[in-house]
Amino acid sequence: MIWTFVKVALFLLLVAGATMGATYLTEMKGGILLQAFGYEFTPPPLVAVIGAALLFIAIWVLIRLIGLAVAFLRFLNGDETAISRYFDRNRERKGYEALAEGLMAVASGEGRLALTKAARAEKFLHRPELTNLLLAQAAETAGETKKAEAAYKRLLGDERTRFIGVRGLMAQKLAAGDTATALKLAEKAYALKPRHAEVQDTLLELQTKAGHWKDARGVLQSKMRQGALPKDVHRRRDAVMALQEAKDILAEGASIEAQEAAIAANKSSPDLIPAAVMAARAYILKGKKRHASRVLLKAWGAQPHPEIAAAFAEIEPDESATARMKRFRPLLKERPDHEETRLLQAELAIAAEDFPEARRALGDLPEVHPTARVLTIMAAIERGEGADDAVVRGWLARALSAPRGPQWCCDKCQNIQSEWSPVCNNCGGFDTLSWREPTQDAMPLPHGAEMLPLIVGQVPAEPVEEAEVSDEDVPVSADADPALEADLIEEPADKAKD
Repeated sequence: MIWTFVKVALFLLLVAGATMGATYLTEMKGGILLQAFGYEFTPPPLVAVIGAALLFIAIWVLIRLIGLAVAFLRFLNGDETAISRYFDRNRERKGYEALAEGLMAVASGEGRLALTKAARAEKFLHRPELTNLLLAQAAETAGETKKAEAAYKRLLGDERTRFIGVRGLMAQKLAAGDTATALKLAEKAYALKPRHAEVQDTLLELQTKAGHWKDARGVLQSKMRQGALPKDVHRRRDAVMALQEAKDILAEGASIEAQEAAIAANKSSPDLIPAAVMAARAYILKGKKRHASRVLLKAWGAQPHPEIAAAFAEIEPDESATARMKRFRPLLKERPDHEETRLLQAELAIAAEDFPEARRALGDLPEVHPTARVLTIMAAIERGEGADDAVVRGWLARALSAPRGPQWCCDKCQNIQSEWSPVCNNCGGFDTLSWREPTQDAMPLPHGAEMLPLIVGQVPAEPVEEAEVSDEDVPVSADADPALEADLIEEPADKAKD
């Protein structure tokens, strides 16, 4: 309000001053004498002042017109002028408007509209690092893979956008299933930005699928140093990779290097069952039986597993059943209440022909958890104690349709594998296999095979003395120790005579 009053007051003062000046010039006597081309002019003072002002304005306008003409000529010549800057700003404004509209179209999923806006932005803007990126994203949204690939390739030419181009091409190759090319692009992207988390994860996944374990361990180490991976997780994953690397080395024939790698993997992660088994076998080959026993005892304490028992048996392969039973006592004491320990104790007792002890070791497992392995052991116990063939066949028939028990199951897709591997064969998940029972029980056998216990278990019409049970009738669990399996299915001499 005050500023408005000040402006009005100043305007009134200027008008009053101009009026007083004009009045003063009008009342002034005399004038200005001008001579030009033989003529004399004597205008009054007021007219002279007005004429001087008009002359000054005319000269200023003439100078501006001359400057405009010169600028126009320079514009036609291609030089930068105010006119060219005006048109450049106009084009730049239109280009950025098209760029903004294209980005919004990409965000809303309107691929065709985004392509149109990208072409318009490319027409008005001389910023390929922006327009090519928008064009690539718009082409991907619209499903134009070839246009997107061409745009990403153009981004490779600029140092500022090379990583974006490599990453975009990598994503396209992954979507197309070309993992070999995607792996090469991921390596280039990792070289450009080693700290990029998404590139690290993608490179690790591709390297593990391709079996490049040494390179994958390097990336994993880099993630741990950058603080993107906890030390315990790094230790576990590095042990898994080291174990698989050792297996590959062993397949190539370099046994000493494989032994060292397996021992290193076991030290990194003692609870990794395959690493413990492989390390124990490496110690056995070196003649270090105590080291092998110590490794297996520690692994059994973490997670009892049939492969650990099999490796423990390999420490003394030629020992008697009684001596083996005695040597296995420290292993059995590690997890005495675990089901795997009870099954192992039963198998050892069967090998020693101590069938009552085997039955006591099983306890109530045939009722509370009747797996195929439990039922097969029960069949061997019944046979060893001289039970009728109908009883033995009944246990075996139940084992045909019973669940298999713990297996290598993928925690991600629930896929079941016969052997452990660092990568799931179904979903490609890394370190997702765990030794546990599947979430779904075994499906019934087709064509009424679930009725086999009622059919096979019937007493034959012939005398029992004439019916013999062959070794093939007793399917021993594939998870058991081979040396124990031979003893398990072997019929005692005195029972055979009976």
